Amino acid sequence: MGGLYSEYLNPEKVLEHYNYTKETLDMQETPSRKVASAFIILLCCAIVVENLLVLIAVARNSKFHSAMYLFLGNLAASDLLAGVAFVANTLFSGPVTLSLTPLQWFAREGSAFITLSASVFSLLAIAIERQVALAKVKLYGSDKSCRMLMLIGASWLISLILGGLPILGWNCLDHLEACSTVLPLYAKHYVLGVVTIFSVILLAIVALYVRIYFVVRSSHADVAGPQTLALLKTVTIVLGVFIICWLPAFSILLLDSACPVRACPVLYKAHYFFAFATLNSLLNPVIYTWRSRDLRREVLRPLQCWRRGKGVTGRGGAPGHRLLPLRSSSSLERGLHMPTSPTFLEGNTVV
Repeated sequence: MGGLYSEYLNPEKVLEHYNYTKETLDMQETPSRKVASAFIILLCCAIVVENLLVLIAVARNSKFHSAMYLFLGNLAASDLLAGVAFVANTLFSGPVTLSLTPLQWFAREGSAFITLSASVFSLLAIAIERQVALAKVKLYGSDKSCRMLMLIGASWLISLILGGLPILGWNCLDHLEACSTVLPLYAKHYVLGVVTIFSVILLAIVALYVRIYFVVRSSHADVAGPQTLALLKTVTIVLGVFIICWLPAFSILLLDSACPVRACPVLYKAHYFFAFATLNSLLNPVIYTWRSRDLRREVLRPLQCWRRGKGVTGRGGAPGHRLLPLRSSSSLERGLHMPTSPTFLEGNTVV
């Protein structure tokens, strides 16, 4: 065990690996790099605020304590942590990178892999929940909240394991020739394995949604109503945005696993691909609130309270008059025969 982890605190290891994999070791803090870093940090702050508002909305209103909302809350949590992880990654990049120990470097990069894993498993959970709701199967039983929280906890445990494998020993500290160019302390086989797992899961999710679509289209009117189709459209948008944002990053990592060291110059621009992928965490809350009036109202409640604190009140001057209670979607759920699974209705109801 001592031999396996003996290099984790060696301050020279990161420099050794970057020298081996990079054509030129340009780590200078130029003005353009400072501007780019500041922009990324501002973007990540917006990601944190957006997803925090979604989490507060889901937590504070019991109407949102259903399977679909808990899974969406889990996705928002992973997006929020992705914003935090990317801020840390940005602050500890550039010239700071070469002063890190391997242990610190693994923590920096592993946090991003953990949040990515959590996002993928959240999308899988949402797809499964939609399939179960469509089949009208009572999956969660009387103690559904506990069971769903256990499922969410299991997804985070798996994510922690996947993201922590390099720090547990699946790395290339003693084998420079096996190192990734994009992530110089990660073994190419690890990067390839993780991307392959994510790709298989995403393909399975796409296949599941295709199946759901054909079931809905071929069902009777009470199942294939506008509410169900609106829901299908919303979750498809969420999945589509994830694939669009992450496909370039997945592609560059797959290319990295196939390219010999210093053979593919495009790999040195990988940070642009990962910055684009971060937009997914910014767009998800926009999709939720755009597609759901009830969730949008609940998300905006803290902002309305802040405005009233600044002196903006309702017409009667009494605080609280502009905060209308959320409309019940129970009639919609009865129409769909899915009382435990709320549905998206464009501009009206919720997930």
